[in-house]
Amino acid sequence: MSVITTRQDGDVLVVTSNNPPVNALGQAVRAGLADAMAQAASDDSIKAVVITCEGRTFFAGADITEFGKPPVGPSLPDVIDTIEASKKPVIAAIHGTALGGGLEVALGCHYRIAIASAKLGLPEVKLGILPGAGGTQRLPRVVGVEAALPMIVKGDPIPAAAAERIGLVDKLVADDQLVESGVAFAKSVIGAASHPVSSARTDKIDSSLGDDFFDNFRKIEMRRLKGFEAPEACVQAVRAAIDLPFEEGVKKERELFGKLVSGTQSQALRHVFFAERAASKIDGIAADTPVLPINQVGILGAGTMGGGIAMNFLSAGIPVTILEREQDALDRGVSIIRKNYERSAARGKFTAEQVEQCMARLTPTLDMNDLADSDLVIEAIFENMDVKKDVFAKLDAIVKPGAILASNTSYLNVDEMAAVTKRADHVLGLHFFSPANVMRLLEIVRAAKTAPAVLKTAMALSKKIGKVAVVAGVCHGFIGNRMLSPRQQAANAMLMQGIKPWDIDDALTDFGMPMGPFQMSDLAGLDLGWNKEKSNSETIRDVLCERDRRGQKTGKGFYDYDENRRRTPSAEVEEIIAGFVAKSGETPQSYSAEEIRDRLLFPMVNEGAKILEEGMAQRASDIDTVWINGYGWPAYTGGPMFWADTIGLDVVVEGLKAYGHQVSPLLADKAAKGEKLNS
Repeated sequence: MSVITTRQDGDVLVVTSNNPPVNALGQAVRAGLADAMAQAASDDSIKAVVITCEGRTFFAGADITEFGKPPVGPSLPDVIDTIEASKKPVIAAIHGTALGGGLEVALGCHYRIAIASAKLGLPEVKLGILPGAGGTQRLPRVVGVEAALPMIVKGDPIPAAAAERIGLVDKLVADDQLVESGVAFAKSVIGAASHPVSSARTDKIDSSLGDDFFDNFRKIEMRRLKGFEAPEACVQAVRAAIDLPFEEGVKKERELFGKLVSGTQSQALRHVFFAERAASKIDGIAADTPVLPINQVGILGAGTMGGGIAMNFLSAGIPVTILEREQDALDRGVSIIRKNYERSAARGKFTAEQVEQCMARLTPTLDMNDLADSDLVIEAIFENMDVKKDVFAKLDAIVKPGAILASNTSYLNVDEMAAVTKRADHVLGLHFFSPANVMRLLEIVRAAKTAPAVLKTAMALSKKIGKVAVVAGVCHGFIGNRMLSPRQQAANAMLMQGIKPWDIDDALTDFGMPMGPFQMSDLAGLDLGWNKEKSNSETIRDVLCERDRRGQKTGKGFYDYDENRRRTPSAEVEEIIAGFVAKSGETPQSYSAEEIRDRLLFPMVNEGAKILEEGMAQRASDIDTVWINGYGWPAYTGGPMFWADTIGLDVVVEGLKAYGHQVSPLLADKAAKGEKLNS
């Protein structure tokens, strides 16, 4: 069956795409649209055209699997130009999402109608590119530069109602009458003297918008996009819509697109896109494995983690019973959950009514027996194995048979917890990242006896609560924290060689990380796990804590902090480090920023390779997904394993050897063969 079909409704040609799952604009769809427009042009009985889609969405974008391959015509720009050049009015009837190339097709149409739940946007920037089929030139002409610029540079879709307000959508229609409304709209404009042509419009172009406008936009809107190349290219393309005629603006757009699509950042961001989707596929589980119903969740601990975890389920419509040992702690936890919701409501994320609905799903309790009917219970208590094993044994006796028991542990052995229960096949780790109601990552820890249905249920549930989930095996620190450990060891080793903490941190923040290891230590508190009575000035951290330099909370740690918690290098810390270096008898070293970075990151890649060797991660791209979504690794480098592939595994191996590390056999083997970690 053809992916594009046509039928005539009176004098209107209805053109329908059916290319599951998202009507991507692959070659067959483009060819079908071109043929449909040729049919409309050659048939005098056809007076107008309606373009619509079957399934859950309008065209949701280009087929990115075609990127990097030889182009096969007709090209999307040519198809859109053909639609726009039609002498007969063309109406886009939009449901679901009109994204990227899909919105560019709609912009090529003379009119656009949509149902209220539809969303429209140009998200190409998130793949390291820009709209390449005239979108940066047509959208400003249709809605104005001030409305178009953030849509293109930030890539976030807007709801149909907002699209109607700015003139992107001509009419909102009933959900169950989309095609009929499209035909009626088409008939209403047949015979009009002219129809709006997006590329020819000048009424929304404000030529007075100059350097000041664009510089101000960069200053306010692009601070969080530091390091990304595509946003600046998007600004330049939109600027061309003001400064140049349409044909020249399109040439500028294509020139910028070509540079981006062949660049490393776009390759990396496309890798990230596919990596997140691959992570949801679990090796060794049959397709017909059932998903268990999760209608009620129990959570042990109403602290920062427990409360944040609870919010994920409450927001997804799943009732939660939250347990604490003392009333004050329970009341405090519930109060913080409410404050978090109210803060989100103030930012427009929830309505006041939705906040109350979420809170109504929450049942606070001091009695563990109230968890008995839960389908899933997650413990988010103190990170101590004896305490956790005690809790798991008690839960096993109380919670109904068939329910899943999960630990939010960051490091500990889930198999040990499972062993104290009579349901080891229904035990796994669910490692949320703090703040749990905000961070996207969820490490799902597959224990030795975790049943396939339990693992599949956890993965399905992660999607329902809006998380990016990655399956990890049982090992100390799983994927993310296990790789963090050698980085911290490398940072500490450089301190003892006389490298200053701010030089180490800056090497990582310049690379694109949100903070370096010593900034992170100051944020967490240097006295975590430190014992004042037992401290004997053995380590740099001991001395800092003894001098009450315990991090941001005391106004000084590795750095000095002002009242706004802005960091500055500390002469006192420099003196402490120099003292330790002198006592060690080692000669102080000096490294470039690039070598500091490599000394920090190469051991992480090496540990990632060991994780793959041991089967603790399913694929290298899963490791990239963990680090991008859980630790702020710069997405435009693709993650640690993709970054290593990019710079060359041979470079990583030689660096590791030079720095005195034992190289993972898998890493050494792939480097020797000229292969990549991400195959």
